[in-house]
Amino acid sequence: MPHTKTRYLLATSMLAGIGPILARQLISYFGSAEAIFTESSKNIKKIPRIGTVLVEQLANNSALAQADEEIERCINENITICSYHDAHYPERLKNCEDAPLVFFYKGECDFNHQKIIAIVGTRNATEYGKSCCAEIIADLAPHNPIIVSGLAFGIDVCAHKSALKQNLQTIAVMGTSLQKIHPSSHLKIANNIMQQGCVLSEYHYNTKYENALFVRRNRIIAGLSDACVVIESKQKGGALFTADFAQQYNRDVFAVPGAIHTPYSAGCNTLIKNHKAALIESATDIIENLNWDIKEGTKIPIQKQLFVELNPDETCLINILKNHTTLSIDELAIESSFSMNKTSSVLLSLEFKGLVKCLPGKRFRVC
Repeated sequence: MPHTKTRYLLATSMLAGIGPILARQLISYFGSAEAIFTESSKNIKKIPRIGTVLVEQLANNSALAQADEEIERCINENITICSYHDAHYPERLKNCEDAPLVFFYKGECDFNHQKIIAIVGTRNATEYGKSCCAEIIADLAPHNPIIVSGLAFGIDVCAHKSALKQNLQTIAVMGTSLQKIHPSSHLKIANNIMQQGCVLSEYHYNTKYENALFVRRNRIIAGLSDACVVIESKQKGGALFTADFAQQYNRDVFAVPGAIHTPYSAGCNTLIKNHKAALIESATDIIENLNWDIKEGTKIPIQKQLFVELNPDETCLINILKNHTTLSIDELAIESSFSMNKTSSVLLSLEFKGLVKCLPGKRFRVC
């Protein structure tokens, strides 16, 4: 049975017009998700713009009733509910300000695995795109990454199938609830994914189908991953939304180039031309950019004594880095308990002082 905190977080996520960012603001304002449902109407009405609307929703306790129904349904259907209070909530995703309060998944997967890659692309994949996808995943396989995609036609399902073929864990992020696998023709592959990873969604059972939900779910694909690889996309293809989210979250973005007159490569070529993605020709480019070719346990010489005056925040990050070969900005933020913005600012200061080096793949080490 999910924890009481999860019940209230789930109910909060079911309030109409309350997205993840606003929900976090409300939780911060009241002190907990539970307090939102126990606070007096008088105090709730004081919240600018949303107070009156929120009072009306809370008056009939419908969100709590929906949450209880959803919990019961998930128990009966062997679906796990994960809230950001849970220890296994993905740390990468937790650092994204618009991450879901709660999501649902079926299967088993290590969301905090050391290497996680998103691979996305057009629904109308060509043989060139499918071949590139399968080849890249096969060549990444020795590094044992988890492959994340969206279970759509084309490149997405090719990525999942290729991951399964290479005995890699894979995560399918849905734009519908888990009870309504879309497209329905991918139900069999979804079941196979549940045996070697998981199918995941932030949407509860009664969520109505909307195209916009598939765009929103792309932020989760990006947020779960270290990097996003785009393989074939139209000039305004859906995969480009995932690339945009990846950039917002400070993830690496890679794109496979294609012929200049091929519409399904136009989006990738534009990403590369506008310096929004690194051009890749093979998995080797990804491996080198993300420093996966650095052998674990390799000792990097570090300065025994620093002759530069450091403030407490800089000292904190230096001490953390001394205990690791390299760390990503996400990992540094987690270990230091700093916000992403603060971590980035402190790292920049340390780079200017010549004490920290930024490596390909946006990883850092002590100079």
